[in-house]
Amino acid sequence: MEQNLIFGIRPVAEAVESGRQIEKLYIRKGAEGSLMQELKDLCMRHRLRWQEVPVEKLNRLTRGNHQGVVAQTAAIAYVELTDILERVPEDETPLVVVFDGVTDVRNFGAIARSAECAGVHGLVVPLKNAAPVNAEAIRSSAGALTTIPVCRVGSVRNTLRQLQTEGFQVAAATEKSRKLLYDADFRRPTAIVMGAEDTGVSREVLKLCDEQLAIPMIGRIESLNVSAAAAVMLFEAVRQRIGE
Repeated sequence: MEQNLIFGIRPVAEAVESGRQIEKLYIRKGAEGSLMQELKDLCMRHRLRWQEVPVEKLNRLTRGNHQGVVAQTAAIAYVELTDILERVPEDETPLVVVFDGVTDVRNFGAIARSAECAGVHGLVVPLKNAAPVNAEAIRSSAGALTTIPVCRVGSVRNTLRQLQTEGFQVAAATEKSRKLLYDADFRRPTAIVMGAEDTGVSREVLKLCDEQLAIPMIGRIESLNVSAAAAVMLFEAVRQRIGE
């Protein structure tokens, strides 16, 4: 986390003005002064919220001269969904992965690694109820998260509707379906939805999906880990597309 910290009033203000993506902003409780007020005004103009905390928390975050302000910046540069779609080469069929409640950092990183290997054009993650994109996630992804575009959205359902208007089919991985992934057509523009580790894709999101696809299970355990399931789904798409 240290490498993603900015501290001091002027350095933080410069980061905000330059458009750096601030994940969290901590300001010492009771902090006053003209420079501090200028920083708060700047944050309000940029619609950036801050959290007032005891000075002890700031001291735990950094030993540097923080002047009552510490910002945690994003580990990667997020993009808009339109950026992902516009970057798809003309000779390739779009493929994205949408996360719906995946909260384990290592699972998230492993899925990102499989996605990059499968040629996925981008990842869509919700702002809430999602694994953080931090140093551990990047390590788990073997660096894939520094190369594959990642979009953060306020509403997964609205994003899926947007993708559908762009011509995507939305396919959810769920063991509750009778249709197997091998019977789906992944040669079309596709968004693959992967759900929470314990409950899978949420009921509200499932209702929006064009396809609900299961991976056949022969053993006694009923389901795969979400990162393993994502790899199976993604490389079925690769198999179909290579065979075109």
